[in-house]
Amino acid sequence: MLDVTKLLCRPPHPPLSPPGGEDQGEGGIRYADVKRPVVAWNLTRRCNLHCRHCYASARNAPHPEELTAEEGRALVDELGRFRVPALIFTGGEPLLSADLPDLIHRAADLGIFPALSTNGTLIDGPMARRLRAAGAGYVGVSLDGIGAVHDRFRGLRGAWEQALSGLRHCRDAGLTVGIRFTLSRQTLSHLGRVLDLMEAEGVQRGYVSHLVHVGRARRLLPFALAPAETRAAVEAIFDRAESLHRRGAPLELVTGNSDADGVLLYLRVSERRPEAAPLVRDLLRRRGGNSAGLAIANVDDRGLAHPDQFWAHHSLGSVRERPFGEIWSDSIQPLLARLRNRRAHIHGRCARCPFFDLCGGGSRVRAEALTGDLWASDPACYLADAELGLPSLEEHHHGPCEPTG
Repeated sequence: MLDVTKLLCRPPHPPLSPPGGEDQGEGGIRYADVKRPVVAWNLTRRCNLHCRHCYASARNAPHPEELTAEEGRALVDELGRFRVPALIFTGGEPLLSADLPDLIHRAADLGIFPALSTNGTLIDGPMARRLRAAGAGYVGVSLDGIGAVHDRFRGLRGAWEQALSGLRHCRDAGLTVGIRFTLSRQTLSHLGRVLDLMEAEGVQRGYVSHLVHVGRARRLLPFALAPAETRAAVEAIFDRAESLHRRGAPLELVTGNSDADGVLLYLRVSERRPEAAPLVRDLLRRRGGNSAGLAIANVDDRGLAHPDQFWAHHSLGSVRERPFGEIWSDSIQPLLARLRNRRAHIHGRCARCPFFDLCGGGSRVRAEALTGDLWASDPACYLADAELGLPSLEEHHHGPCEPTG
């Protein structure tokens, strides 16, 4: 996730590196020098909507192998022992789990920041107050357009009104609230209106996600945005972030799932505020770009661990069989080892890019979905060779997004 407002408008000084040292997990597992990831947990795969872009292919029925309530509590306890900084409860629709408030409270008691990603349709006033009392630190409500556009994308007439009502209940209960919006062919025309809505509703965060073509979103591959359309949308988000900052508006904008955004942000700062460019580059370098297998992890509804929530087809192991900390700390797990040394495996255009340290080569699952090659260049990169300082090779003459290698 790219903190657009902070990096573009008021970059902080780089934080001090955390002190070294060792600690142990359950059973004497050594957790030295392992980055503690933010964990997204698909609490259930059940959902009351049928969204076109659902990476989990959720449906309105629970999976028979979902973690039990006891196993869920044990997972939260293990994440606490491993000292993960944050736990995002997602789905499916996490509000369909009766255990959600208790699990949020359990996480908060263990020092984990509990966040919630929801479609918002099931949140009324009492539930919003219950989430606040449980200790929810953040609630992100998905709104993919205004009115009927949202309803069509989410597969339920009336979902727009219900989601907006749920968001307002959370805001009025004193929760920190954000609006989540996914860029796609079906929603692009409503980007500006949703940004307006974020400001009008007084939410603290606006999150714009690029589409990742996994799960049901594979059906949207024929309708993928052109590079120029994606770039124009990101530029519009940057413009809005700068406008909000000039006006002193508290809304923070972030983007996710396309690490070309960080490079474009750096190029923009270099052109418009060159004195801030070295600091912004250093902050982006520390961030490192795509963080699957590094700073983000996923546990699905059945207890299978993944590099992030888009990797359902690549399991790292089951928390029913090994503690999460042990799975994540496994230095010889083949996929994790490659992701943590991805520069040695990515080929094509990304491998030659002088900004690799800022984007990390982009999304591996997107490359796999669009090219069949997990280590190909990210086809969603919308930046031109010339602005990246790449030689204009023959195999790239069709445009910046053509994969090579």
